[in-house]
Amino acid sequence: MWTAIVIIFFLGVANFVLHQAVLDSEHPMLDQMPAFIHMMGGRMTLIAEFLVLVIAMLLAANGWPAIVWGYVAYSVLNGGAAWIILSGKA
Repeated sequence: MWTAIVIIFFLGVANFVLHQAVLDSEHPMLDQMPAFIHMMGGRMTLIAEFLVLVIAMLLAANGWPAIVWGYVAYSVLNGGAAWIILSGKA
């Protein structure tokens, strides 16, 4: 159980770093996001990222250690999307 929580936590930190890098990149695609997200400087998306992390950690702590595989898949998708955006391929 604790192993799953630790893995999810470190993946969550990596997701936050990638998410913030994408927000700081000022990629033109970010202009297509709804206006209410821009009002808070993109913080709403970071709040959503935090909620996903907390829910995954709570599930792992309450007897769902296999949720780590779902969070790994989520992190891989986040990393791939961030790489596409930050490398200028999008």
